[in-house]
Amino acid sequence: MRITKPIRDVVAATPRATIVRLDLQGERFPYVAGQAVLVGRAGATERRPYSLADAPEYAERGDCLELLVGVDPDGTNGSHLALHPGALVDIEGPAGRFVFPAHPTERRFLFIAGGTGIAPLRAMLRHALTVPHEAIGLLYSARTPGEFAYESELRALAAAGRIELELRVTRETSGTDWSGTRGRLAVTDLASLIHDRATLCFVCGPPALVEEIPRALTTLGVPKERIRTEEWA
Repeated sequence: MRITKPIRDVVAATPRATIVRLDLQGERFPYVAGQAVLVGRAGATERRPYSLADAPEYAERGDCLELLVGVDPDGTNGSHLALHPGALVDIEGPAGRFVFPAHPTERRFLFIAGGTGIAPLRAMLRHALTVPHEAIGLLYSARTPGEFAYESELRALAAAGRIELELRVTRETSGTDWSGTRGRLAVTDLASLIHDRATLCFVCGPPALVEEIPRALTTLGVPKERIRTEEWA
């Protein structure tokens, strides 16, 4: 499917990422939580892939597609996309097999994100909250305390008892008031979120995380067939 739509909103998420909402203007754009789209300036040949960062039911309700776009320190992200409301964007997709299943047999779900890998996992998590479930966990790592996209939303879900949440900073940060966990993810970090081996796990982030986390999950007894992965820089 190929459509051209305007940018509705551009909202800073972190110093390195921006939330971009594309106005669907009443047109349906069916997709599955976890899928991505190719986007670029209207009429241009260069397009880049971005995961859709919201669940399909919310996209339909809000009449928009939401992306989490990585940006440079000056707030730009390259010539392929103009980040301002009203700019026209070519959208192609959806695509991708890293998705939340239509009818999961599991009732426990764990999402493990690194950096902007939170985008497809946020879409899956928000969708998972609408299906029968017993527990939903999220382990989210970022380089510094200021780089957690959707932090207030995720903390609110955790405070309401709807998800279990652990945020981890992977770099030493002096001069901050961060009191949460620090350092690389380890088996012990995952153990507190794995209450049952019949947990469906989704991992998305930098290559090192996507390589290491499945090994840790299998050490905890999670079968390989219940571990889904996607590299996302």
